[in-house]
Amino acid sequence: MLNTAAGSRLENLWDDQKTAAMSQSELLLYRSNLLGSDKRITNYGGGNTSAKVIEKDPLTGKDAEVLWVKGSGGDVGTIKMDGFATLYMDKLRALKGIYRGVEFEDEMVGYLPHCTFNLNARAASIDTPLHAYVPKAHVDHMHPDAIIAIAAAKNSKELTQEIFGADIGWLPWKRPGYELGLWLEKFCLENPQARGVVLESHGLFTWADDAKICYETTIEIIDKAMSWFEKKLNGVATFGGVKHQSLSPSDRREVAAGLMPAIRGMVSGKQHMVGHFEDSNTVLEFVNSNDMKALAALGTSCPDHFLRTKICPLVVNFNPAKPDIDATLAGLDAAVATYRDDYASYYHRCKKSDSPALRDPNAVVYLIPGVGMITFAKDKATARISGEFYTNAINVMRGASGVSTYCGLPEQEAFDIEYWLLEEAKLQRMPKPKSLAGKVALVTGGAGGIGSATAERFLREGACVVIADIDEAALAATSDNLSAKYSKDVIRPVTMNVTSEDAVAQSFAQAAIEFGGIDILVSNAGIASSAAIEDTTLELWNKNMAILSTGYFLVSRSVFRVMKAQGIGGSIIFIGSKNGLAASPGASAYCTAKASEIHLARCLALEGAPDGIRVNVVNPDAVLRGSKIWSGDWLQERADAYGKDTSELEEHYRQRSLLKRSVLPEDIAEASYFFASEASSKSTGNIINVDAGNVQAFTR
Repeated sequence: MLNTAAGSRLENLWDDQKTAAMSQSELLLYRSNLLGSDKRITNYGGGNTSAKVIEKDPLTGKDAEVLWVKGSGGDVGTIKMDGFATLYMDKLRALKGIYRGVEFEDEMVGYLPHCTFNLNARAASIDTPLHAYVPKAHVDHMHPDAIIAIAAAKNSKELTQEIFGADIGWLPWKRPGYELGLWLEKFCLENPQARGVVLESHGLFTWADDAKICYETTIEIIDKAMSWFEKKLNGVATFGGVKHQSLSPSDRREVAAGLMPAIRGMVSGKQHMVGHFEDSNTVLEFVNSNDMKALAALGTSCPDHFLRTKICPLVVNFNPAKPDIDATLAGLDAAVATYRDDYASYYHRCKKSDSPALRDPNAVVYLIPGVGMITFAKDKATARISGEFYTNAINVMRGASGVSTYCGLPEQEAFDIEYWLLEEAKLQRMPKPKSLAGKVALVTGGAGGIGSATAERFLREGACVVIADIDEAALAATSDNLSAKYSKDVIRPVTMNVTSEDAVAQSFAQAAIEFGGIDILVSNAGIASSAAIEDTTLELWNKNMAILSTGYFLVSRSVFRVMKAQGIGGSIIFIGSKNGLAASPGASAYCTAKASEIHLARCLALEGAPDGIRVNVVNPDAVLRGSKIWSGDWLQERADAYGKDTSELEEHYRQRSLLKRSVLPEDIAEASYFFASEASSKSTGNIINVDAGNVQAFTR
């Protein structure tokens, strides 16, 4: 990042002891992971690395020169050995003989599979020729903010010469592809003293015949650029100076929570989108500046930035000096519609006869003065990464505009990258989205057996899940377990007491900030108690009613507000109980509260239908395994009620059922998934009993 913070400069992390016994391909992996570990060197998924390695040809047994290069769609920071494509260098060189010129360069990608070494299934990227034709054994291509700031400046060539002299060359803008690979080769042959080159509006290439020297060259050049900017920008008014003051952190989050569900509803027409909120100092400095609107309108420069953030962001009309969320919401619909119209106009101005069809015309990035940045994408990771890319773009704009004039990609060039047929082919190869992709669920009682099983069922189908529970230790353990399986991006824990109006409201606000809104609510928080009516205290009665009745009301009211703000429907699932339909001895408080849940669900099904909000009930019975309510007095109380030992209770319930089967948390999760999915899109006000058969609970 372009700043003067202590420790912001790059470190040489190369460890000779670690690398002493490594092969050349292993050194490539080591170098790649080091470079990708620092976002100041390259953004997630950006840039690539390569090495030309002598390998034993599996067909001839003779030595062959093989290009190892990061495969299509990989990330150098997290790449493993199987993430590299491997290609015969002699075949790559032979491609020059069939190259028909720049107007046909895209067809060269189709020849890359013919150059594959050792049947490697990893697809080679379009950047492969850029690495193949540099006449050096090791090549790094990185996207550091400091270098792109030079590359995106109006006098980019002059700045490159001023900073690096003859050490680093410069090439004008050229879309990545075969022709650019030939340009790089020509430059290297004509400038043998150069250790790299700055590509206008793109990034940095560096090279060497030794892996360590290549790594050290890369960080040296980037560090030199960072140092130069630190000196040049010292005392310079950033982005034309300050126009707005930031709201407090809590007020920023309140504004984001108020805006994100509405925006999410407006941009989820073709598919449900997931949101991400960012209010870092870098973002706030930009959104609060005088030049923000003018710079934002120019769009980004680096192709990787552009592909993640679209032609330009949408600047939300919000005045932090006189914050009025309602007024901003009132104008949002028109602002989003205008952005769509402008994007469609951009498409029609730039499209060609073979261009892919118009894609989603909604903005990805939303800038809010005094508050921060919101991004929306098809999943949480993409939304988060899009925000990271725009933060990179902010750093680039800071540097370029601070020493020169910032230049975004020309409109036609930007379009040609966004609607590149090769990019479209990559999109078409992507796997079909899972059934809950883009959906956001909130599960109360999320740390218990049923709650955690339901959360995991939703995560398997691609949903983002907020698990809410009053038990902080169990909540943390459940969150850690699910994060390890499905990534930290898709799971969020919130501590929630469902009987507290404020706690419930805060939890739903947090869910909105984390993911943009809510599509699915599983109301599952619960307790269980057993006592004869004459021994049932008012305190026990009220506790059951507070958690099982009032608690369900409070979370339902909050989610209705969010779902109506989104305007894209939703699904509410109450985890009821067999006891809501069939009475049990010595459990009047519990049974009555559970019966109230079922009737509340019926009422809400009536109210929610006009807005596409479905409300249904899953009624479990005797879910002993993994259930928190059976870890307390309830187990002993129910055993006493039936004259059984606690060890006999599960078998008692199994034999009591018509099907003679135990009911597990996963069974309840499956029924909840049915109501959450499109398979039940025409069902509301319904009940599914998951009790292995109980004639008393048959709905009539």
